[in-house]
Amino acid sequence: MAAHQMSASELADAVNEAIGTLTGKTGSTSERTVFRWLSGENRWPQARQRRALENVCGLPVTALGFVPRGKSTRAALPEDPDMRRRRLFGAAAGTTAAAISLAPPPAPHPSRVGTSDVIRLRDDVERLLAVDAERGGHGLEQAALAGASEALRLQKESATQRVRQRLYALAADFTATAAWSLIDAGRLDMAGRHLERALALAGLAQDSEIALQVWNLRAMLARQRRDYLEAVASSQAAQTTAITRRSPLHASLAYARTAVGLAHAGEARAALRCLGRAENALAKADPAQPRSSWIAFYGLAELHSLTAIVRDVVGHPAHAEAASHRALAALPDAYRRNRAYTTARLALAQLHQGDVEQACATSGKVFEIMAGMPLPGRMRLLLGDFQRDLLAQAPAALAHEWTDHYRTEWSSS
Repeated sequence: MAAHQMSASELADAVNEAIGTLTGKTGSTSERTVFRWLSGENRWPQARQRRALENVCGLPVTALGFVPRGKSTRAALPEDPDMRRRRLFGAAAGTTAAAISLAPPPAPHPSRVGTSDVIRLRDDVERLLAVDAERGGHGLEQAALAGASEALRLQKESATQRVRQRLYALAADFTATAAWSLIDAGRLDMAGRHLERALALAGLAQDSEIALQVWNLRAMLARQRRDYLEAVASSQAAQTTAITRRSPLHASLAYARTAVGLAHAGEARAALRCLGRAENALAKADPAQPRSSWIAFYGLAELHSLTAIVRDVVGHPAHAEAASHRALAALPDAYRRNRAYTTARLALAQLHQGDVEQACATSGKVFEIMAGMPLPGRMRLLLGDFQRDLLAQAPAALAHEWTDHYRTEWSSS
């Protein structure tokens, strides 16, 4: 319930909708029933409720904390297609760009648009983000925009204000994901248009967390365009969102993003002060607290990675190298693209200390990490910065050897 931001009443409604899909007759689960589940008073719901709970949550009922009474058998109810899709979710995360598509909406049924539709679309957002973590966001734009269109279509049919707002928030989330896909691919012009649309949708949703997500991406986009003043302004706008006042995690990200912009703008002292605020805020965040999928990437590893960028830009390459090593040590295995990007930053920090041979060896690991996947445009740009600095600092023979060695992998990836 915390992960899906659902009240007891909303969970009861979603279970009743799922029962209606399974049996043709809407269920009668009440808010009081949900409270009995939460308290442990009822440790094994009715068969139809168990199946409905599995379909709503995408998890076996025993994984939700329920305990069978003696030797229990499942009711022979038809399997819901959404449940099958959720069980296949992990396998879908490794799909290639050409195969990415969202699951089709369920067949129409008499029940109104409600919480179960919100959960179904949120699952689709999570699927896209899992693909992004594995190989990068490039190639996800069309699937994300399709999800936004579906959310807006359902919003027109929704019966309650809360569900309408959550569908607007999902449309904003999908649209921001489409923008991120283009930013990661280095296609910046259209990304800006998507972010303008996402910010408007976040306003309609009255969702400050989605607004922060969009401002964070706008700061990244501005930095890619080398418009560092706009990057700072966007990240400072992220700091003013309501979510940062109640969530140290979100505040930390906003401060860290501001630090990156200030470093590029030549404001070294201000950048380091913002980094300190980001560290202090993250130390107050509860790692066990459920969080939205879009910010799942942010934690100690990402803060170390952003610290490496700031330190390198302000002229502290040794500190940047240390931060990069800390980031790589803390980074979860699932974040393959982030590992490759941080490795490229590590190579730059080594190069800026004059350790040319080690930097060349480290940069080669980027291609090993991303083997079998195309390099995102953003990573290509970073490797381009590495090549430029290598040509400027290293002996000509060594620089040309690096270029010749990786030219094929760089151009074909």
